[in-house]
Amino acid sequence: MSAAMSRPFLKMNGLGNDFVVVEARTAPFEPTAAEVRALGDRTSGIGFDQLIAIAPPRPDEGADARVRFWNSDGEEIFACGNGTRCVGWLLMQASGADRAVIETKAGRLIATRAGERLVSVDMGKPGLDWADIPLAREQDTRALDVVLYDHPALATSPGCVSMGNPHVVFFTPDVDLVPVTTIGPLVERHALFPEQANVGFAQIIDRGRIRLRVWERGAGLTKACGTGACAALVAAARRDLADRSAVLVLDGGELLVEWKAEDDHVIMTGPAAVDFAGELP
Repeated sequence: MSAAMSRPFLKMNGLGNDFVVVEARTAPFEPTAAEVRALGDRTSGIGFDQLIAIAPPRPDEGADARVRFWNSDGEEIFACGNGTRCVGWLLMQASGADRAVIETKAGRLIATRAGERLVSVDMGKPGLDWADIPLAREQDTRALDVVLYDHPALATSPGCVSMGNPHVVFFTPDVDLVPVTTIGPLVERHALFPEQANVGFAQIIDRGRIRLRVWERGAGLTKACGTGACAALVAAARRDLADRSAVLVLDGGELLVEWKAEDDHVIMTGPAAVDFAGELP
């Protein structure tokens, strides 16, 4: 690691989706892809699903902070739902306020207190047009007419949603029978997704409860994916498989996701936790 990167960090997690959060409001933080990969290595580095930098807001933004995200493979990404929730909690703890406005490359996100260590994040409107995802060619994103992977547990057509990052969501009768780590990386890099995709596997338990596992683009199978949970709820509601508000049951715990009818914004509520503090090498 370069000397410029030596600074304190917090290790945080949202339902086991884990992050290294770096304070970058007093000094710029511009890690290279190789440095991000080294830090993210769970054997020789700190280990994380995503690296997060909290930077000062631009003067005209009217935000509390500007936030950047990198996957553990070194790629910078536009959005991270669980990470935004953790940052929102930190900002509200520091300010004493019950609301934090966060600028990301995916747009402005608003975090609010929802209880003890619980945070709600307004993730904005989902992108539902094929160009929003983006896809390589025009498709009905409610149900694709292309076979991305031939497997008996994935008999129905998947849906696509952008939550500031691209998601494809498969519906399956039993998510535990799906070889996520085999199918996920192949679908992630399918030619239909020019920017690759996060790959969700959703099992509808009932109209208010969905079991979900997500292969995250650039991070692999994670214990929880906030934008993936939002995408799964939207994809399910569009197919009338679930109500517009449901509990998403992920490997790391549960998230409440609501797709509001009045403004189409997606609200995600869940916990934020601090694991430990350290200093970047």
